[in-house]
Amino acid sequence: MDHVTRRFGDKQALTDINLAIQHGQIVVIIGGSGAGKTTLLKILIGLDRPTSGAVWFNGTDMASLGEVALNQIRRKFGMVFQYSALLDSMNVLDNVAFPLREHTRLTNKQIRDRVVERLNLLNLVGVEKLMPSELSGGMRKRVGLARALMLEPEVLLYDEPTSGLDPLSCRLVDELIWKTRQRFGITSVVISHDMAGALRIADKIVLMSGGRVAAVGTPEQLVTSCAGLAQDFFKASGIDAPRLVNERASSAD
Repeated sequence: MDHVTRRFGDKQALTDINLAIQHGQIVVIIGGSGAGKTTLLKILIGLDRPTSGAVWFNGTDMASLGEVALNQIRRKFGMVFQYSALLDSMNVLDNVAFPLREHTRLTNKQIRDRVVERLNLLNLVGVEKLMPSELSGGMRKRVGLARALMLEPEVLLYDEPTSGLDPLSCRLVDELIWKTRQRFGITSVVISHDMAGALRIADKIVLMSGGRVAAVGTPEQLVTSCAGLAQDFFKASGIDAPRLVNERASSAD
């Protein structure tokens, strides 16, 4: 992403955003309300276009493509929505199978086998006939993730994946994001307000404020920086940032 700016009339939502994401990384984009996270997410996945600047994916500027070519690239992206966005009228099997039925010519048996395989990998055994209303919040997140994985994307984008969850469920979702990257080799971009989760799983943290990148670096780099908005954000979050980074380092050894 090179020098991306997005304006809506007189309002400047993003200003001169430069962001590089390497294959296989987990990048967590954090910031308060109105920081520009949602606008950035839409531009990353091609649901919106920048007013100026380039959005590169595998050597192609997505911002310059027509709709047909852009739709082809979008298939390489998966999206895990904030509230899972499951269809309440469909059971788990049909929710997860939806992308395959829309975009492939697989038989019903092939679709069912692939759905069950993905659900089992995410520790969702025997839930195919359950309705979304019968699932816990954490299970809904995993079903949403299973659906996002069905077309085998290269990049997964998570929109506030821990929003509305209790601390234990937040930790489980963080572990799920990390394990999904390890298992499938997927590049992960996480839009979040959860600083503790960012410190646990991110290879890179991008802190946004007022539509600009205010700070960027590894968790260790942001925690050891002496001043600035990152430190203010740590304090406002009420977390022990050095302890979380030390726990992360210990678990990696």
